[in-house]
Amino acid sequence: QVQLVESGGGLVQAGGSLRLSCAASGRTFSTYAVGWFRQAPGKEREFVAVISWSGGGTYYADSAKGRFTISRDYAVNTVYLQMNALKPEDTAVYYCAAKFAYRTVDRYYSSGDYDYWGQGSQVTVSS
Repeated sequence: QVQLVESGGGLVQAGGSLRLSCAASGRTFSTYAVGWFRQAPGKEREFVAVISWSGGGTYYADSAKGRFTISRDYAVNTVYLQMNALKPEDTAVYYCAAKFAYRTVDRYYSSGDYDYWGQGSQVTVSS
């Protein structure tokens, strides 16, 4: 099993920044892809960004490009999502997820591809 725990969410004004963390336990990420998704009330869960744990390759949703950065830290078994220039439309519950990666990370933009999920962390961006 892989257990994922998100942290770092909160309330921020438009234009501000937050850094989300996704800490893994149970086992190492190994050859997993680790992604960030978000879901606002009444909306579908949408892809934000993904990283290859071993190779470090990244892929972003159009809404995240130029504003968000996904990264990982081997020493603390954690994946981060740095979010800058936040907008009210970024308001959502943010989830990290992991999937054993048979393919390159640009293939893993669908929530249905992922096997393990964290509990979510609320991000609220005010006007």
